[in-house]
Amino acid sequence: MKAVPIFRERLVIGSAELVEIVIWQVPTPVPPSDHDFKYRLAYVRDRDCVVRYDNERGKGDHKHLSGWELPYTFTSVEQLLSDFEADIIAIRGEPI
Repeated sequence: MKAVPIFRERLVIGSAELVEIVIWQVPTPVPPSDHDFKYRLAYVRDRDCVVRYDNERGKGDHKHLSGWELPYTFTSVEQLLSDFEADIIAIRGEPI
């Protein structure tokens, strides 16, 4: 089985913000993650990546918030999307 894209969305908000979400189902986990998803979710404002969630090879699940890299515990795609949205709301002060 090859990687299968399960979600891809790019939302441009005005002239200064965008959200991009890309999630694939993969045949084997991306080490050191133990689930079968590869993802990157980003909120960019004024050309600066303010919130990013990803699970790159060698680092596993983590998130970037305003320049800080923090561990992230992946439990489900639904929870990932919810956590990402909550971080955007906390920074923006309102939902997208």
